[in-house]
Amino acid sequence: MNKKPKAIIALVLTVLTVALLIWTCFYAGGKYVVFDPKGPIGQAQKELIILSTSMAALLIVPVMILTFFIIWRYRDAPDNKAKYEPHWDDSKKLETVWWSIPIVVILILAVITARYTYLLEPSKPMASTQKPVTIQVTALDWKWLFMYPEEGIATVNKIHIPKGVPVRFELTADAPMNSFWIPQLGGQIYTMSGMAMKLHLQADQEGTYFGSGANFSGEHFGQMRFDVEVQSDEDYKNWVANIKKQSKPLTKDGYLALAKPGLSQTDEYSSIPDGLFQDIVTKYVVEGAPNPHAGHGGASTEGSSKSGSTEDTGTMSNMNMSGHN
Repeated sequence: MNKKPKAIIALVLTVLTVALLIWTCFYAGGKYVVFDPKGPIGQAQKELIILSTSMAALLIVPVMILTFFIIWRYRDAPDNKAKYEPHWDDSKKLETVWWSIPIVVILILAVITARYTYLLEPSKPMASTQKPVTIQVTALDWKWLFMYPEEGIATVNKIHIPKGVPVRFELTADAPMNSFWIPQLGGQIYTMSGMAMKLHLQADQEGTYFGSGANFSGEHFGQMRFDVEVQSDEDYKNWVANIKKQSKPLTKDGYLALAKPGLSQTDEYSSIPDGLFQDIVTKYVVEGAPNPHAGHGGASTEGSSKSGSTEDTGTMSNMNMSGHN
């Protein structure tokens, strides 16, 4: 087989591969949840992905086509009629084209990225006439504890939120660092011990959505999954009322047992200890120490400061892996 059919076969295979990827992502009915957003943050992130990919394709696709063309056009073959110019130096026109186009694309990408970075800042409250629901998230080994301080209830490995209402997540960890992620609602954000992160999301359609830890955190990290149940406002209120009537309370001893490494099924609690989330966040804070995390990693937490609010816990409360980005 000569080189011409080989080049044509390679080109055909490349085109078919790209077409197959596009088809499976958008038309094959697969669950590519990032491309099926159910809230304003997820939708904005999808737009950013498409815009960035399209801009990159303006460079990548022509380069790939020209690569195959050059390989075929200047192949070593007896019947090749391509003009041979061994002493050809440069072309000001070509140099201008292949330098100016990437520069313009990069500048456009920079503007787009900067705009969406500020727009999707995870700690930025969402514009809404609805009062946000606050959910305090604690990453444990290997489960998720969700506390609703305003409702006075808690759940394990499952979240309920009302449709169309902003949700303010306050996130920490009482275990190795993890990353909280609901792909159809928004980007992931770190959960770290000794810090209270913030993340604002919203779901605009009822349904059950997939949530997961997105960071390696030990033996069962792959099972740190949870469901997000989006309900009507009435159903949400009924759910809260049913938990208060039918579920057991979460005590401090109960929390200590829950925090031990191990897997857990979904669970619900009718009440939570006052200040439990703040106690978890400030667990390693030692009064008078120059380093606010002086007790981190130690066996004793005596003398820990239990005062303050989650707004003041950790100056890095807005650090995130990808946040809304």
